[in-house]
Amino acid sequence: MDWSDSAEQAAFRAEVRNLATEGLPPLYRRMAEQGRNEANWQSDRGSDDPARREAAEGWAGALADHGWIAPHWPKEYGGAGLGPMEQFIFKHELAMAGAPEVGGHGVMTLGPTLIVHGSEEQKARYLPPILSGDVAWAQGYSEPGSGSDLASLQTSADRDGDEYVINGQKIWTSGAHVSDSLFLLARTDRDAPKHRGISFMIVDDIHTNGLQVQPLVDMGWRHEFNETFFEGVRTPTTHVVGEVNRGWYVGMTLMDFERSGVAGAVRLRADLDRFVAELRGEERWRSRIERYPALRSVVAERLEETEVGFNFSARIASMQDQGIVPNYEASIAKVFVSETGQRLAQTASRAFGLYANLWDADDPRAPLHAGPTQDYVRRVATTIYSGTSEIQRNIIATRGLGLPRS
Repeated sequence: MDWSDSAEQAAFRAEVRNLATEGLPPLYRRMAEQGRNEANWQSDRGSDDPARREAAEGWAGALADHGWIAPHWPKEYGGAGLGPMEQFIFKHELAMAGAPEVGGHGVMTLGPTLIVHGSEEQKARYLPPILSGDVAWAQGYSEPGSGSDLASLQTSADRDGDEYVINGQKIWTSGAHVSDSLFLLARTDRDAPKHRGISFMIVDDIHTNGLQVQPLVDMGWRHEFNETFFEGVRTPTTHVVGEVNRGWYVGMTLMDFERSGVAGAVRLRADLDRFVAELRGEERWRSRIERYPALRSVVAERLEETEVGFNFSARIASMQDQGIVPNYEASIAKVFVSETGQRLAQTASRAFGLYANLWDADDPRAPLHAGPTQDYVRRVATTIYSGTSEIQRNIIATRGLGLPRS
């Protein structure tokens, strides 16, 4: 396939690249150059570190000046109204620069869902603060017993006059500890079949009475996930998005936005490029590449895989540009890119031998600021979240290959 830009696309790419070059705050630029994937707009905006807060605010302001906070939203709602290929280019260039996404769940998922299913009052209330970056959102979907089978969720919402009373527990609630508000799926009809009787609703204040956020620290000592407990949490009936008991279909709307995965594919290639540069540079004495030449062929395999991953993403964007909804194609890309990331981290760790035991990114002996070591541990989760590899393979088998369900 020929993924060359048209003249208009090339001009747009140059504009985005210029912003990523000139507008990215110095702190984020240094992190990207060092391969330290620590920039996180949602965490940084409320950080105790003034430099991180300044970087988050500066980057959000730079994007807002170009109208690019929500590139995929329609213009009438404050977005840039970009088509699928322009969105692909936009994410490609920002990922190449190591720039963090701005807006989190609010921009990527809740906003588009409100545009499709929300009332006019809900759009007027929630969309502007999302665009300005004043409100960060968390998503309450998964539960301890409802991960891959999300429709089996048990968190309940019982109507009491003009309010719903929510009770239950959510898990893996990304960024809840640095969020202002939360949207969730809750069961509003216990007697209905499991895909029905679910409603999509909003809790304005994540610090409201009865809602507790408890940290989940992963095996890489990073706090990104949380458990959220609901004990008599109240939210107005006007905060239900779409029809009551039809929230499953509202919630699934979110799954159709941004499916190319280009950012992940591009970041893997950037990680690989830094890895290869280290193997060739003055610090190559830390690697085992010269003592074990067979490692070269393994590195070459990783290079091929990052190219394949990018092409999977480009194919999906091309399909969307033609009005085709990628289904099993998105699952193929998700499985391949997430597993390639794990193999890349393993390869880099093997190449650096005992130096790969160094975890501290600031240790001068640690190769690539301990990036391969930390990635080796933290990328375990990539084949689990956003749909496990097992579930994705089932989708590929049934919808892509036409195999019967077992």
